[in-house]
Amino acid sequence: MQLIHPNPAAAFFTSVPARAVAGLLRGLDRLAPRLSTRLALGLFFTPLPTKRLARGRPVPAPWTLSELPFENGHLGVWQRADAQPDAPRVLLVHGWAGDAQQLRALGDRLLAAGLAPVLLDLPAHGRAGGWRTNLGQWVRALFAVTARFGPWQGVVAHSLGAVASAHAMARGLPVQRAALIAMAPPPRLFLSWFAAAMGVGEALAERMQRRIEQRVGVDMAQFDPAWLAPRVKQPTLLVHDAADRTAPLAGSAAMAEGAAQAVLMRTEGLGHRRVLQDGWVLQQVERHLAG
Repeated sequence: MQLIHPNPAAAFFTSVPARAVAGLLRGLDRLAPRLSTRLALGLFFTPLPTKRLARGRPVPAPWTLSELPFENGHLGVWQRADAQPDAPRVLLVHGWAGDAQQLRALGDRLLAAGLAPVLLDLPAHGRAGGWRTNLGQWVRALFAVTARFGPWQGVVAHSLGAVASAHAMARGLPVQRAALIAMAPPPRLFLSWFAAAMGVGEALAERMQRRIEQRVGVDMAQFDPAWLAPRVKQPTLLVHDAADRTAPLAGSAAMAEGAAQAVLMRTEGLGHRRVLQDGWVLQQVERHLAG
């Protein structure tokens, strides 16, 4: 698979400890490929160490936090205590190494527009349980929170959360409208980036793909825009910054081109995370969800 340069994953492995782990992985890959694959998967399924920081931030009123039992742990569910009980609900989903509080500004805005925002801490992120997770588990978490709090007037999702949400929608998640922000590229491409950042060949990425598909039980191609786009029928707003170095624009562009009711809105100078706080972007998302 051809890589998009520069490699977005390289920035995550520039520290001295990360380089040491990469050196260990390269040595293992030459001597014991099976063991190197196991180590690589452990790294790949572990979010960056931001979870402790997220747990330390207070829950600001009038937001409330509850725990929803899920598999071997729990999800973190954030709601506004002053939301109207009969207001249409909107699910807000963060990305990899993110957390629910990244979406509080949008949640506050949606409440002022008469909607009831529900923010979600996905497994191994924020106030949720666990330290490792994968995309298949995220999809199951979306169905779990929907069984308790759905159906949804809309879903707003960022980065890898947007990929998980699109897959869940393609599988029948009850959603009227969607806004996918800075949608992450296909996970198979991330495997290539990861292997390249570690200085290991594409063979490692291929072994990791086989193991992941066995564990998750889903063909990785089902997270590609080519598979997702024709199956996402809801009106969908895709927001993506042209200079996003973490998630190239091409993924959102392919999704917009292939989906029946999708519109791509490009921004400039906001990058991958600041797009979540931009007032004009939040206004467009609010208008889209209101139909």
